[in-house]
Amino acid sequence: MYLGLDIGTSSIKGLLQNQDGETIASHNAILSISRPKEGYSEQNPQDWIEATKLVISAIKGKAGSELTKLLAIGLSGQMHGLVAMDKADIVLRPAILWNDARCDEQAKRLDAQFLDFRRIAGNAVMAGFTAPKAVWMAEQEKEIFKQIKTILLPKDYVRFWLTGEKFSDMSDASGTLWLDVEKREYSETLISHCGLDISQMPALREGTEPAGIVRKSLADEWGLSSKVVVSGAGDNAAAACGLGVVVPGDAFVSLGTSGVVFKVTEKFYPDVANGAHAFCHALPKLWHQMGVTLAATDSLNWLSEITGASVGSLAKSARKVNAENSTLLFHPYLSGERTPHNDSNARGGFFGLARSHGRAEMAYSVFEGISYALADCLDVISKSGQKPKTLLAVGGGASNFHWLQQIADCTGVPVSLPKEGEFGGANGAARLAAIASGRDAEDILRKPEIQRIFHPAETNNEMHKSRRQEWQSIYLSLSRGAVDANV
Repeated sequence: MYLGLDIGTSSIKGLLQNQDGETIASHNAILSISRPKEGYSEQNPQDWIEATKLVISAIKGKAGSELTKLLAIGLSGQMHGLVAMDKADIVLRPAILWNDARCDEQAKRLDAQFLDFRRIAGNAVMAGFTAPKAVWMAEQEKEIFKQIKTILLPKDYVRFWLTGEKFSDMSDASGTLWLDVEKREYSETLISHCGLDISQMPALREGTEPAGIVRKSLADEWGLSSKVVVSGAGDNAAAACGLGVVVPGDAFVSLGTSGVVFKVTEKFYPDVANGAHAFCHALPKLWHQMGVTLAATDSLNWLSEITGASVGSLAKSARKVNAENSTLLFHPYLSGERTPHNDSNARGGFFGLARSHGRAEMAYSVFEGISYALADCLDVISKSGQKPKTLLAVGGGASNFHWLQQIADCTGVPVSLPKEGEFGGANGAARLAAIASGRDAEDILRKPEIQRIFHPAETNNEMHKSRRQEWQSIYLSLSRGAVDANV
């Protein structure tokens, strides 16, 4: 048996799988976020522990004696968070999360002052990453900063509770900006830029390697019959393992709150200028690129909120709009944009809005605008090689078949929808656990069965090429106008 635990932002999900990858039991525990000030986002690390206890207890109740056969635990985790611990391993303050914006000033300063980050870490310094959070602490919480003995990422704190050992993995550590991503080792230079020392970092392992053994007290409490190893990865890399996206050129599109286009690469391919992320994969000798649009289904949720119509009804009305006759365009930049603009000041909007337009036309343009943003992401990460042959579709938005067809039409790449199953971080974590316990990776990292493939329609693809050019030109025009206004 293998247990996958996804340490997310809104919940902790656990699932127990057997030797054949079948889910025996699963459970979710909800987490809350503290926002003490505007732009702040924090969680108490102890909440992750209590939620994990709840999840494992519930799974034990559902699975009965099956849990006693557990061989390994895999962890998937929200990336970029900062957990600061003192010499007694006491947490010094609430964890600062990936979506916390308090260190925007520090991020911009690091990015401008030290080009090493872009060259070595392969990413621009953004407020979401771990490094500028540490600099913020050094400047704003000096006394607390002086007490830091160890910095851990969220899932690695849960690992510490499980095992008593301090480890991280290459994929998750890539998002700290303290890793030499090409060499897959810490960069003392990058760490020193933040007033820290390599001794304050956890040891590194590949996501497929054992990194700690469950403490005897917990093993006894849960009735485990053998030593249980622990492994893990960052959430997107773990999700890729759950989908079998593990060969260079493999790719998936995730339609969640944000939209992600993820592509496996055989080497380190940074493209900082276009807002792409370049990270280590969870598997040795593999890397990946990610393009991110910050408000995917979040744009639909926003439209639902302001119109009072459910997302489902908006989707239904959007299908009635004749795309060829549509004159309305939408930028989904409600929270700024990551790829390709890397512009936190970018803003969304409807363009070409007329008195004749109603909710259906607005809904259609929102779906279309997100699809264009995903096409932008795909174009950026395809610069490192050919476009993927297909995009595996996952996330809540993947249940909308019309949207998947539109994404295929806009990108020119077939979109494959897996048959129903578990494809999130917890599933990938369970697979990594199986490999860490000694199973062969090729046997474990299988791609899912496909229920349907959405092929690009040539006519629609040509139409969207023309419309996307117009859509792109609007941002360029507005951004130039903003620059001119500040001159």
